[in-house]
Amino acid sequence: MECETVNERTVAGNYSEDFCARGDAMDSSDGFCNVEGKRTSHPPAQYSDPSTIVPPKSLPELIERLHDIFANEDISIEYVQKLMASYKSNPREWKKFAKFDKHRYTRNLVDEGNGKFNLMILCWNEAQGSSIHSHANSHCFLKVLDGSVKEEMFYWPGNTDQAEAMDEDGGERKEGRSENNDENSGMQKWADNQLMRNECGYINDDIGLHRVENPSHIDKAVTLHLYSPPFDECECFDQRTGKQTTSKVTFWSKYGKRTPFGRHPNRQISCSTEAENN
Repeated sequence: MECETVNERTVAGNYSEDFCARGDAMDSSDGFCNVEGKRTSHPPAQYSDPSTIVPPKSLPELIERLHDIFANEDISIEYVQKLMASYKSNPREWKKFAKFDKHRYTRNLVDEGNGKFNLMILCWNEAQGSSIHSHANSHCFLKVLDGSVKEEMFYWPGNTDQAEAMDEDGGERKEGRSENNDENSGMQKWADNQLMRNECGYINDDIGLHRVENPSHIDKAVTLHLYSPPFDECECFDQRTGKQTTSKVTFWSKYGKRTPFGRHPNRQISCSTEAENN
């Protein structure tokens, strides 16, 4: 899941007028948006300055504070990202939500956020990964709870103008959406990232597309994701051709209990490495 690490780097680039982009690359006057993604004025003072964050002592406390933040119309992306990063992963607190499947990674719902967001835990067995995918115009925050994940960042299909602009500007990245959605042009990767335990990243569709995987062949990985607003389908892409497919996404479990979805490995979520290769 395109994600910018909190502590390691800041990527230059502009954000669109219609959708708020990275919080970590903005100053205090630009890093705010509402839950629909529109740029707005300042959020409440207690949720606007990341330097004032007191790390939550537990996962339940983090969830409670996320509810308080998203109860407001205006949200600071940077504040949410750094709040999630400040939570120190404790397996005793999230173990009951961590459900693994030998066939593919799993999406396990932890909290529905009063309709403002979905908070979920994704579980990755050794070498499991997603396909290249979008996020349905939602904000996506990704925090590593255990292990590490590799993230590959891609332009939208046919985004040759973006690649040329990057070269002309000496490597400065532009936003990743292209108006020329040529399905036969293939996918162009512009970055490889690795997120380690307790690091948190962020992405939206204006930043681009990404693919996430557990690069380890001996260790599992667990990640915490927040999506706002929630969505139930996304676009998946074939790396060779750029062909785009709309895929429904479901939950392997909800609140620690198995759902009726995904009983067969090909029926849980088609935005997976296996689905892309089939």
